[in-house]
Formats: sequence, structure tokens, C-alpha cells
Amino acid sequence: MSSRGLDPITLEVVRNKLDDIADEMEITLLKSSHSAIVKEALDASSAIFDIKGQQVAQAAAAPIHLGMIIPAVQRFIEVFPPETMRDGDVYVLNDPFDGGTHLPDLVMSMPVFAGDRPVALATAITHHQEIGGRSPGSTPVDATEIFQEGLRIPPLKLYDAGRPDRTLLSMIERNVRIPEVVIGDIMGQFAACYVGKAGVLALVDRFGTERLIAYMDELLDRAEQLTRNAISQIPDGSYHFVDYLDHDGIDLDRLIRIEVTATISGSDFLVDLTGSAPQVRGPLNCVPASSLAAIYYVTKVAIDPEIPNNAGCYRPVRVILPEGSIVNARPPAAVNARAIVVRRIVDCLLGALNQAMPGRLPAASNGHPLVMSIGGIDPEDGRPYVTAEIGAGGMGARPTKDGIETIQTDTSNAQNIPAEALELEFPLRVGYWRLRQDSGGVGRFRGGVGFEKSFEVLRGDPNVSHRGERHLTAPWGLFGGGPGAMSRSLLRRAGGAQTSIPSKLEFKMQPGDTLNVWTSGGGGYGDPLERPPQSVMDDVLDGKVSRESAEADYGVVISGRTFDEEATAARRSELRAARGPITWTYDRGPLGRE
Repeated sequence: MSSRGLDPITLEVVRNKLDDIADEMEITLLKSSHSAIVKEALDASSAIFDIKGQQVAQAAAAPIHLGMIIPAVQRFIEVFPPETMRDGDVYVLNDPFDGGTHLPDLVMSMPVFAGDRPVALATAITHHQEIGGRSPGSTPVDATEIFQEGLRIPPLKLYDAGRPDRTLLSMIERNVRIPEVVIGDIMGQFAACYVGKAGVLALVDRFGTERLIAYMDELLDRAEQLTRNAISQIPDGSYHFVDYLDHDGIDLDRLIRIEVTATISGSDFLVDLTGSAPQVRGPLNCVPASSLAAIYYVTKVAIDPEIPNNAGCYRPVRVILPEGSIVNARPPAAVNARAIVVRRIVDCLLGALNQAMPGRLPAASNGHPLVMSIGGIDPEDGRPYVTAEIGAGGMGARPTKDGIETIQTDTSNAQNIPAEALELEFPLRVGYWRLRQDSGGVGRFRGGVGFEKSFEVLRGDPNVSHRGERHLTAPWGLFGGGPGAMSRSLLRRAGGAQTSIPSKLEFKMQPGDTLNVWTSGGGGYGDPLERPPQSVMDDVLDGKVSRESAEADYGVVISGRTFDEEATAARRSELRAARGPITWTYDRGPLGRE
């Protein structure tokens, strides 16, 4: 029995049922939405909160969302205290400086009433394909203030005791390029919250209000204790790491520093981002909700991924986010590309914790290789359109396994939009889409490879917001593993001219123009000269590793469709002698070894 006198078997039943409700919300959200970025790329998430604003269950969705909605729900409770809530209310916000994260991410919460008492909040967040602003997709990479990025919505009621706010809905419709899609996705969020509400009410009917609240409190307390137990197993100390972003989309020749010091003290975990760059002119800036999402994600997956997901896991965490820095920007900073910084905070935290937990964490993954918004007017029907590319890359190699190929990693859990879906709805064509050879960092365990992809414009002159990363730095390898290949993009005009595209750029395309992209791979793990020759041979046959790299990096000499054992042993001995012992932990590619 628990300290509250609760039955442990029933506690586990409640925990699993709450998780099921969150997953049912997620399925509803994805199936009810209209945009390709949600129904195909799955860029939306759901969760259940208690009436104090503590997350008690979450769907298997995007960690970046599930961390970010915590401050949003707490803001709803501040603006609409429980004693003022009414059954049928629905709250929304997207303002990064008032509980949100960036403008395309709209958060919606619906209070769940047991009789005349609110007991929970069913919550859904959707990345809307469009929320207005100066460019289609609402992610202008050359924005210098939030006013250029779209419609700001403070905490407001979308429904008041069951009555929709037609004024707010009309305001949203008039400020977006694709109103049917945006309102459709908002109604998808409503449907998901309604499913969550029904699920929680079924639990109230089964267990009663007071018992259900007690079980939710117990789940939070147990998650905290399990997390503290796991933290206490990590050696005390401060662990430091620095990594960089290419630039901010405005000053293209300046790397941007992200610095983390992670301190373990008993069962407490302090994350200090002091030393990170001041807030920048471009749209990479983070508000606290964004930075916290990265920290909460690493807390969960690095310390003990088996602990149930709820807000109790984050109680041992204390965070220092210097005000006026890129991780805690002041208004009216532009913030639409904040996911890039979120991913680099994850890289830095994993880099720091690899010092405290060697042999348990992976090398760096691709580091946000590419996200694009593409939109314009289709001259065939005169209708506006907006779509996205959710570019995947290689996962960092793990201590005992290769990295996974072309996958969304870390805080992102989205999917590529299939070529068939893209070509069906939009005036675009995918010329090719294939694995990128030699992009995974070499190692005893190889980093996952990125991809190569070609986009051709068939008609119209769409605007492209190209948000990439790792064009100037590489995902780092660990303990002898090499870095993943860096990203790059090339624009080929219909007339034959070619232009290299920096990682962040706004530009127009014309019919017949082709954009070719190469996404980054993950870092390798361990000595590549210890990789089994047959594994290298298999990678060559699969097209993931070239024959040249097999011999130069892995020391595997290939003859036909097999390898020469004697020549391989000799080549590896030669490479070891030339290299010497591995004395470094990280291989950062252009930034060197350390």
C-alpha cells in the first residue's frame, strides 16, 4: 500500500488507463486534422493534466511539444483559476511570451468537470501549417521580431461554457493563408480534447473523484522518487559541454554558442545554460518553455527512460536560463526557428552527461538537418497552398548499436511527408529520395545515414523558408567514432545556374527550378577499426558506405562482393600505427577533437 493507503494494483491500472486516454487523444488529433504536417508528419501531441497544472499522462508523441505545454497549461490556470472555470470552456494560446513557444504551435485545453468541480485538463498542441505573418508557413528565417511571424493569441477562451467565440475564430480565419486547413486543425484539437474529457470522466465514474485525484497525486510522487533514485546513481559533479549553431539567418558568418553545465548533487539535477550566446537578431531565440522542453526530454531519456512519464520526473530538476540570452529571450524577439536551439541544447546535455555516464548514451544525432515551409498560389486553380518538409537525418550511434537511418531524433518525433502525399496535394515533384552514402559517422558502431532529396517546382513561384543546420559544424562522434557528414543544399535554376543555399534562407523558386538537399548523418561510436568486417561489407552492399570509405576509414579491403581477410588485417594494422591510440572523447569534425 502507498503512504496514502492506495492499492498498488489499482494505481497501475489508473496509470495505464491515463496513458491510454492520452494515446486515444493523439489518434483522434492525427485522424481529425486537415494539414499534411499533422495527418502525415504527425506534428501534434496530447496530454492529460491535473487541475494544478501538473502533467499526469502523455501520448507517445513529440517530446518538444510535451515539455512545452507544461508552462502553457500553468498559464491557463493563472488566467482562468479553477474556481472560475465552467464546464464547456476551452482555452487556447500561442504567444511565446505568454505561455507559448512559437506562433504555429497552438495549445488548447479543455477542463474536465466531475459534477461542479474541475478535476483535470485535456490538452492538445498542434503545429499549424500556417498562422499568418510575412511568409507562407509562418516561419520566416529572416524575421527579426515576433510581429513578422504571425498572429499572436494570448490565453483566451475559444469556447465559453460550450459557446464558441465566433469573433476569435473569425480573427484567425482572416489572418491565415489557408483558413479551411487551419480551422480544420483547430477542430481536430477540439475533438482530441473532447475524447480526453470523456476518458477522464469514465475514470471518475469508476473510481470516484477523490480516489482518482489521490491516485494522480501518488503517480506524480512516485515518478519523482524514481527519478531521484536514478539521479543519485550518477557520480556527483559538474559536467560541461559547448556546441554551436551555424548562424541565425541574419548574420550568416557567425557561429552561435550553446553552453551547458550539468551538475549532479545527490538526487538533484541542475542545468545551467550560462555562457550561451545573447539573444540573436534572427528567429532562433527560445523562450523558457522551449528550453525547458529540451532539458525535460534529456532528464527523462538519459537518466531512466523506464520511469512513467509525468511531471513528477521534473521535480528534481533546477534550471538556470540567463535572461536576454538565446535560451531565454526578451520580447519582441523572433522565435519561429527555436526548435534548432532546442535540438542543440539536447546535444550539449548529452555531451555533458556522456562524461558522467560513459557507455550509456549515444553520439550526437543529426541536429535538426532541415525543416522547410513551401507555399504560394497554385496557378492551376488560383488557390493558396502551404506545405512543409520535415527533413530527417541520421541518429547517433549507440554504445552497442548502430544509429538508425534517416529518422527524426531527440525532441522531434515527426515523420517525413510521403512523396505521394506531397505530389498529390501540391504543385511539386520529388525527383529522387535516397540514403546518403558515407554520411553516418564511422565507428565500431556506425552513425545513421542522412538522405538526399530533390524538390522540383511544377508551376507557380512558391516562397521557401529553408531552416537547416549542421552546414558548418558536424554531429560529434564518441570514443573514437567519427563525426556525421554535414548538411548542404543546392538550388538549380531551370536555366542551369546553381546556387549553394546556406542553412537558413528565404528565397523564391520558379517552374523547373530544383532544390537538392543532403541531410546530416549521426556521429559514430567507438574505434572504426574494431567494426566487424562483415558489417562493413554489408553496409557497402546496402549503399550506406562506399568501397573507398570501407578501406580508408574501416580498413576493410573489398574484393568483388566480399572482403579479403588477410589484406584487411594488414590494412588495419597500418591504419592503427599511423593514427596512434585514441586519446580523445569527442570528434567534432571541423571543430576538432577533444
